[in-house]
This record gives sequence, structure tokens and C-alpha cells, in this order.
Amino acid sequence: MEHITLLLAIVIVTALVFDFTNGFHDTANAMATTISTGALRPKTAVAMSAVLNLVGAFLSVEVAKTISGGIINEDGLRTEVIFAALVGAILWNLLTWLVGLPSSSSHALFGGLIGAAVMSAGWSSVNGGTVVTKVLLPAVAAPVVAGLAALLATRLTYRIGGKIRNDAQEKATAKGYRAGQIASAGLVSLAHGTNDAQKTMGIITLALVTGGVLHPGSNPPVWVIVCAGTAIALGTYLGGWRIIRTMGSGLTDLKPPQGFAAQTSAATVILASSHLGFSLSTTQSCSGAVMGAGLGRQGGVVRWSTATRMFVAWGLTLPAAGLVGAGAELLTKQGTWGVVVVAALLVVGSGAIWVVSRRKPVGHGDVAPTGGDAESAGVVTTAIAAVSPPPTAAQAAAQDLKTTIPAPAGTTQDPARPATV
Repeated sequence: MEHITLLLAIVIVTALVFDFTNGFHDTANAMATTISTGALRPKTAVAMSAVLNLVGAFLSVEVAKTISGGIINEDGLRTEVIFAALVGAILWNLLTWLVGLPSSSSHALFGGLIGAAVMSAGWSSVNGGTVVTKVLLPAVAAPVVAGLAALLATRLTYRIGGKIRNDAQEKATAKGYRAGQIASAGLVSLAHGTNDAQKTMGIITLALVTGGVLHPGSNPPVWVIVCAGTAIALGTYLGGWRIIRTMGSGLTDLKPPQGFAAQTSAATVILASSHLGFSLSTTQSCSGAVMGAGLGRQGGVVRWSTATRMFVAWGLTLPAAGLVGAGAELLTKQGTWGVVVVAALLVVGSGAIWVVSRRKPVGHGDVAPTGGDAESAGVVTTAIAAVSPPPTAAQAAAQDLKTTIPAPAGTTQDPARPATV
């Protein structure tokens, strides 16, 4: 009994470590576009996101119930399985953070859990129907739905903005969009806390069930909700600057109207899924919204080289974390010494990734947009541009006012170059 109690404590601490990495790994989901457009300073943005992540953790437990009693069969599940699953999720989170790729912390957790459960009790321990309907299908649908919503919202925003006729209106509109970005970023942070903090709640609740502390089907205790919310808030406050840089300016160059459209679309998708108990990836939703907003602005270009790397990471997350989780479970099955070895490998692996990251550190001063490398429009961008809405009446009138006249005689201007007014 003493060994089980100690192991359970180790699993709970490891789950909170995962929650912490989830926080700094996914900070970019809420704040990257707000930082890249200058609506908020980097440190102010992550502090705001941290507070709202903590608040969001108390809003619902539907996703936590999906994880604790939906994906994996609780009957006969060993506590070591959960520990092995968390090891796979943490290492994948840290690896993708190192290379600055916004992969899914949620799918890393699911992959580690499925891999460890299969290694422990076979495929019968996994509820395949729940995995398909509440994990895989949302994974495909979320970025598509968020992207289309952001694209349409961006188009609508620019169409409305085309009616602006003077500088004063333009400045007032830009200020309004920045205020809207701050509000929508807060909504995304709230949604992130509601969705992602619950995943750790579900894992800890599942560990308490396997340890005989809670009955199967129980809701997360209040202390679990508080601990999970605090851990993800602390991780968020640290700021995952590498991924913020990728999301903010690596995928596309965003203007305030695009940032507002992207964040509002992503928050709507995330909150709706949390209410329905779908444990989707906030990373995929926000990334899809950013790309949709990039395509929604006439002349906007998505950097498909970066997007392709991100898509590959998404596809590898479940199997990679699953393999690590399965390997860790194979060791924990050997007894106490196996658990000790897995814990040591987790510490050594995490430390090695941290040391490598210090060779080229990325801080809050490195996330301002630089314009990125120039990249020509690809097939998708060209196709989107082909159906771009025509210029508004105000834009057409402004274009008609531009004329070209020869330069006045006696000036030093090159006579071959006309002056424009």
C-alpha cells in the first residue's frame, strides 16, 4: 500500500509537470497574433493569458470526464500506465517546443496514454469508438472549421473596412481592432484553460481511480482542479517564445483585423467543443485560424514551408508519443526498478533538451514580427486570390484619384521618372 501511495504521488506530480509544459507550449495559441500585431507587449500578453487560463480551468469538467472515463477502460488499469503515458507526452512537448513547432499537447497526451495502455493490456483496453469520435474526427475538423471561419471573417472585416474614407477613421478603426484583439485573445486564453487544463484533471482523476482513491466515473476533486489550473497558468506565464515566434510571424504576416478574426474564430470553435466534451487540440484550431486569416486578406501569403513542417508534426504526434509511452510502460512492468529507470530517463531527456535550447535562446524580445523570408504564393494562395472580392467603392475611388504627370522643368528629378500625386 505504501508503494502504491508513493507511486500515485509521483504520477500526480508528473501530471502537473505535463500541465506546466502544456502551458508554455500552448501560450502561442492565445497570444501570438496579439503580440505580432503590437496589440499587447509580450510579457503583458502572457501574464493576461496565465490569469485567464486559471479562471478557465473552473468553468467545466466535461473534457476531464471524457479522458478519465472515455478513452481508456478503467477496469484493471495500472497506475504505472498513466505514468508511462505522461513520460511520452512530456518528452514530445519539449521536443516540439525546442524546434518551435506548434504541435498538439492534447494529442501527445492521448498518444502516450493509448500506447501505454496497449502495451499493458492490449488493444481491448482502448475505447476505439471514443478515440475516433472525440479525438481523431475533431483533430481533422477543428483546423478546417476554424480556418474557414477565420477566412470568411477576415474577408468580411476588410469589406467593411473598405468604407473608411479618411485618416481619422482609419486610426480609430485600427485602435478598435487592437482592442478587439485583446478581448478575443482573452477569450482564447479562457477557452484554453477550459479545454487543456481539464486534460490534466482527467489524467489525475484516472490515476486516483486506478489507485483506489476515487470510484470509477467520479468527477475531479476541487483540489485537482486548483492544482491543474495553477500549473497551466504558471507554464503560460513563462511564455513559449519559440512557438510564439512561429505562430505570430512564421506562418503569415498578420494585420490587426486578421488577428481579431483569427482569434475570435478559434475561441468559438474551442469553447463549443469544450461544451460538447470534444477534446480537440487548441493548437490545431488556432493554427488553422491563423492560416485562414492569412488567406483572407487580399495579397496575403501563407508560408507553406512552415505550414508543411507543422502538418508533419501533427501527424507524428499521436504515434511518436504512443511509442515512447509504450516503451516506458514496458520498463515499468518490470517492477520498482523499471519505474525508477523511466523517471531517470524523463529527467535526463528533459535536461538534455533544455541544454540544447540554451545554445540559441529565444526570449520575449525575439518574437516581434520581422517580415519573415519572402515566399511566393503557392497553389492554395493563388486559388484563394482568384476569388478575392472586388475592391470596394471607396477603394476604387481612391485609385481613380491617382494620376501621373511629368516632373516640372528645372528640377533635379530624373526626367524619365514621372512624379505621382
